[in-house]
Amino acid sequence: MKRATKNNQKADLLDEYDFSKGVRGKYAKRFAEGSNLILLAPDLTPFFPDSESVNEALRALVTLARKSTEKSAG
Repeated sequence: MKRATKNNQKADLLDEYDFSKGVRGKYAKRFAEGSNLILLAPDLTPFFPDSESVNEALRALVTLARKSTEKSAG
């Protein structure tokens, strides 16, 4: 997908929109720190209807992996 040129961007904006004092990326860092989105495969959605169910399953997997690592190390 091609990026819009500045001329095309201005043509799409209404006259009452004034971004002349706007700061590009002002909140980008804060947004990136606060979100960690992961796309769930469609075949998994029946098993994980919400983020809490995904987190619960991942925590259980981490617990099992830690126990397995402890057994093999000791």
